[in-house]
Amino acid sequence: MRTVPLVGYTSKLSGRPGSKIDFKISSQSQSPIKAQLFRSISADPNPKGVGIVEESCEEFFPVQTFAGRNQPFYPGSYGKTAIPVAITAKNEFKVALLVWPTQYCVHNQTMLAVGKTELLMNPDGHAELSFGGYTISAPKRLNLHHWYKIDCCIGVEGQLSISVTLLKQNSATQNVATASSNLVAGSGIDIDGIVSVGARISSGSAEQLFNGKIENPQIWADGNLVANWDFSGDISGSSVTGNNCPDMDLVNSPTRGVKGAYWDGSEHNWRHKPEHYGAIHFHEDDIYDFGWETDFSLKITSSMPSGIYVMRISSDDHEDAMPFFVCPPLGKPTAKLCVLVSTFTYTIYGNHARPEYHAGWRDRSKDWGAYPHNPAEFSNYGLSTYNLHCDGSGVCHASHKRPLFNLRPGYITFCEGDCSGLRHFQADSHLISWLHAKGIDYDIVTDEELHNEGVDAIKDYAAVTTGSHPEYHTSQMLDALTAYRDSGGSFLYLGGNGFYWRIVRHRDDKDLLEIRRAEDGLRAWASEPGEYYNAFDGSYGGLWRRNGRPPQQLVGIGFTAQGIFVGMPYNRVCHDPEFDWVFDGIEGDTLGDFGFSGNGAAGFELDRIDPALSDGLNLAEGSRITVLAQSYDTANNFMLVPEEQLTHLTNLSGGPEGQAKRADMVYFTTEGGGQVFSVGSITFCGSLPWNNYDNNISKLLSNVLSRLIGRDGVGVM
Repeated sequence: MRTVPLVGYTSKLSGRPGSKIDFKISSQSQSPIKAQLFRSISADPNPKGVGIVEESCEEFFPVQTFAGRNQPFYPGSYGKTAIPVAITAKNEFKVALLVWPTQYCVHNQTMLAVGKTELLMNPDGHAELSFGGYTISAPKRLNLHHWYKIDCCIGVEGQLSISVTLLKQNSATQNVATASSNLVAGSGIDIDGIVSVGARISSGSAEQLFNGKIENPQIWADGNLVANWDFSGDISGSSVTGNNCPDMDLVNSPTRGVKGAYWDGSEHNWRHKPEHYGAIHFHEDDIYDFGWETDFSLKITSSMPSGIYVMRISSDDHEDAMPFFVCPPLGKPTAKLCVLVSTFTYTIYGNHARPEYHAGWRDRSKDWGAYPHNPAEFSNYGLSTYNLHCDGSGVCHASHKRPLFNLRPGYITFCEGDCSGLRHFQADSHLISWLHAKGIDYDIVTDEELHNEGVDAIKDYAAVTTGSHPEYHTSQMLDALTAYRDSGGSFLYLGGNGFYWRIVRHRDDKDLLEIRRAEDGLRAWASEPGEYYNAFDGSYGGLWRRNGRPPQQLVGIGFTAQGIFVGMPYNRVCHDPEFDWVFDGIEGDTLGDFGFSGNGAAGFELDRIDPALSDGLNLAEGSRITVLAQSYDTANNFMLVPEEQLTHLTNLSGGPEGQAKRADMVYFTTEGGGQVFSVGSITFCGSLPWNNYDNNISKLLSNVLSRLIGRDGVGVM
C-alpha cells in the first residue's frame, strides 16, 4: 500500500474546555517529530489572496518533540469470533453459508475459515474447500451479484465434497454444481480455532479479504447444527450473536441492513422483515478507524479562545497539519455570533477522490505551496461516501478516526481556472478570515455539539451562521436549529445545498456516520432498491426533503441546481425601502461579480424559494419571504437537481427550467421573533476576502450582521 511519509489524525474534531484531544501520528522515518500549535485564520493557499494565515499558540501548547514511529493500518472488513471454538465430529464435519460475490480478485477471497478448514473463492471465481492442505473446487464459476448456497463436507475417512446451488428468486429452478474427492488421508476432523467470515485470520491479522455479501454461516457436526450466526439479528449492532457458539465481532464496519438471499421485494424496511436482510456486505477496502496509538495530547483550557486550531507536525522535510475546533464552555458564550462548523459534512466528504483528478492538481499544489497529498493517489486510506468501494458498491460509512487529506489547511479541491478551487473547511475559512479582518468576535460550535446538546449549544447567541456548505444533518440537529430560530434566534445560512441529506450515528461508535443515498437527489451513487433504510437506527435515509423536512422549512430556500465550479453575480431585485438596510452603502444592483470561489458570489450549487415546500417556516404574522437578490444561470452552466425535474419538459417550479436554475438571497422573520438570512449559494463566502475585504458582498454581510447582532458586536465596519 502507498503511504504518506508523515501523517496523523485527532481523536476528536472539537471540544469544550476540559476536553482532551489526542494526536495519533505515523512517520515513515525514525527522525524526531516536532509539534506546534497555531490558530487558523485563513486556509486558502491562493497567492492572489491573503494566503494561509495562522497565529502561533505556544502559550497553550509549548513546542514539543517526540520520537517518530510507523503505525500501520489494515483495511478490510470481516467478522471473527471473540474466542476460539472447539468442535469434534465422529463421522463428518460440514460448513454452509449463503454468498453473493461482487468482485473477482487476483488473490483468494476467504468466505469462511476455522482452524485448518477454509471455504474461499479463488481468482478464477470457483468456490473452493481447503482442509489440512488438500483442496477441492466446484466445477462452475460463481457469477457476480448472484446468490449461492454453498455446502461443504469433510468425512472422517478423508472425503471432501463441495456443493454450490444457485438461488433464483421466485423460481423453483436451481443449478447445482458438486465435486468430491478422496485425497485426504484419514486424520480426524477436530476443529479448533477462531471462526472468521470475509477473511482468513493468520498470526492475528486478516488476509484474503472477501468482497460481497455473506449470510447465515453454519457449522455442523455429525448432522447436528453446532454453531451458526444469524446476521439478521440486531442489525444496528457491531457484533453478531452466536447460537450455541461464541459471538462474532465485526471489524471495520461492514455494511448491514442490506438485502439477503430471501429478499423478495415484499418489504423495504429491514425492521419489519429482518429475515429478508440477513446478509452483511464485506469490502476489502472498508476502514473507518485506524486504531493508532496516541503520541501526545492537548487539554483544552478555559484560557483558549474559541476558534479553529491547527496542530502542525514536521520531521525531516515532511509536514502535516491537523485542524480541530475549540468551543466555549456550554452556556457561557464569549461573543454574540456563533459560527456553526459543519464537521459532519467534512467527515462525510473525508478523502473524496474526485474522478476528474489529474496531474495538474499536483502542479498547482506545488506552485502555491498547498497541501501536497490527494486521496485520489492514496485510496487505501479509505475513501469518502462520494466514492465507490473497489467492488462498485457505494461507500455509505464515514469517520474522522483516520487521516483525512481534504481536512487540511491549503488543500485544493479544484485546480481548473484561476480561482482558489476550495470547498468545505478551506472554503469556510473565507468567512473566518473575514470575521477577523472586520474585528467581529465569534464563537465556534460544531455539528458534534449541536447534535449532542441540542438547542442548548446555541440558544445564548444573538446570531448563528453557517459556513459555505452545511449539507449533512441528523434529526437532532434540525430540531435544534428550528427551536433556536422559533425562539427568537437570528440564523444566517451563508451557503448552498444545505440541510440536504439525512445521516445517522452508530449507537456503539458515535464517530461513525451512515448515509443511504435513497430514491432521489443529486448523488455520486444510488442505494439499491430495498436498502433505503439506515442500518444504524432503522430510519428512512436519503434526502431530508423525502423525509418531509425540506430545507425550505428551515431557511426558506432549498437546493435547485448544480453546475461546474463557476460563480455569477447576484442582481438586487428588492427596492422596498423597508429593506434598504441590507444594501446600505452599496452602489448599483450588481453584487458579487468577483470571488475566490468560482469567480462569483452565486455559483456551483444554488438554492431557491419554493412556496410549496415552505409550510414549516412559522412566519411572523404579516411576514413573508422577501427575495433580496437573485442570480440566474444565463450561461447554461447548471442542471436542475433530479428531485426538481418531472419530465423532459416539466419541472416542479411549474415554469421554464431556466427560471428554476437560480440562487435566491432571502430574508424573513418568524412568529417567535427569529430572523433568517439565506444566500442560496456555495460560493458566496468566497467573495468576502476579495479586494482585501473591501467589496459589496463584504459590505452587505456587514449590514446584515449589524442588524442581527447590533453594531457593538460587529466591530468597526
